[in-house]
Formats: sequence, C-alpha cells, structure tokens
Amino acid sequence: MKRTIITTIALIFMLSAVWLPLSGCALLQRGQVAEELATVQVREYQGEKLSSINDFRENSIKGPQFIDIESYQLEITGLVSEPKIYSYDEIIDQNQAYKKVVRLNCVEGWSAIILWEGVLVRDLIAAANPQPGAEVVIFHAYDGYTTSFPLDYLRDNDILMAYKMNEITLPPQRGFPFQLVAESKWGYKWIKWITKIELSDDVDYRGYWEKRGYSNTGDIDESYFGR
Repeated sequence: MKRTIITTIALIFMLSAVWLPLSGCALLQRGQVAEELATVQVREYQGEKLSSINDFRENSIKGPQFIDIESYQLEITGLVSEPKIYSYDEIIDQNQAYKKVVRLNCVEGWSAIILWEGVLVRDLIAAANPQPGAEVVIFHAYDGYTTSFPLDYLRDNDILMAYKMNEITLPPQRGFPFQLVAESKWGYKWIKWITKIELSDDVDYRGYWEKRGYSNTGDIDESYFGR
C-alpha cells in the first residue's frame, strides 16, 4: 500500500513538471525575467465612456517628438526663489498623483474625452516658491512651442500635467513625457512635451499660436481668435 502511494505521488509530480510550462500561468524559474505585455487603455471610467488615444489628430508644429527619458529634465525657473530641475522619475515619485476625466476641444472641430493622470501644476509651482512679481506662467516644449497662462488660473484650478491617458503612459505622439491638461481651454493651450515652466511678470507674453492671432486666454466658451 505504501509503495502504491509513493508511486502515485511520483507520477503526479512528473505530470506537474510537464504541465506547468505548457500552461498560460507557468511559474518563472529563478533568474528568469517576466516578459512585459502590451498595456491596454481603458475605454470607460466610472460609467463615462472614453475616447481612444488614437482619436487625436496630429497637428503639432514639428511632428511627434521622441525624448530620451534618461536625459530628460523639467525646469521650474524664472521669478521663483527656489528654481527646480527634476528628472521624469522625480516628478512622479515626489508628487501626489491625481486622475480626472477631461474633454480636449480642438479648434479644428474635433474633441476627445480622456482619463488623464498626472500631478497638479500648482504643486510644482508652489515648491519653487514664486516671487511676488510673478503673474504669468510660460510653458516651453521640446519642439520650441510655447503658451502661457495667468498664474491664478493654475493656482485656483486642478490643472494636471499628465503622464498617463486612459491608464497607459503617454505615447510620444501624445506628448510623452508630459502634456498639460488645460481644462476649459482650447486644444492649442494643451502643450505637449513640456521641458520648462517659467514664471514671469510679462503680462503681454504671447505663445506660438497666440502670436499668430489666436486668443491669449484660449477660453473654450469664447472664440479662439482675437483676444
């Protein structure tokens, strides 16, 4: 009887050794590295249907930018008492993350509803200790694009600098490593590939499209021309 039990256990062990590697949940052997599978974007959040990240149209001034994340730096500069330089990981690791569903409305006539995840711009600004004369915040992008906002807009609203959309990391075409989620503003204010946030006292500053006749406020409830 005892010999039969031992034989049965040995047989089960042998079958397990054959079956496990063939199963979809095979155990990793020591020293093996798990293969990373492609992430999948969510298309619904808290009952709200979301657009696809592929619903966006390419309309940047120089095409998609491909940034080396190992050498990437974000500067917080200008009229601040404590200028900052952050790596990509430092931005994410040192700041509270927030999620928010926000619609982007483009002046070309299309829109997209996306679940954005990122850090609050006001937290980044506060850490740099703005000087009393600072009234305007100028965002600079890797491709030379710029746009600006009143400092109060960024302080008084939950404006995200996003690094994820629909639960996946921003692809380069969508602004990796960071895109501004300029809520209540037209899409040209949603600057991508952010490299510098500059505090200024120049209330007459105009960004790339603003110099070409677009509204400086960019408010979604007003025309994008002329102000």
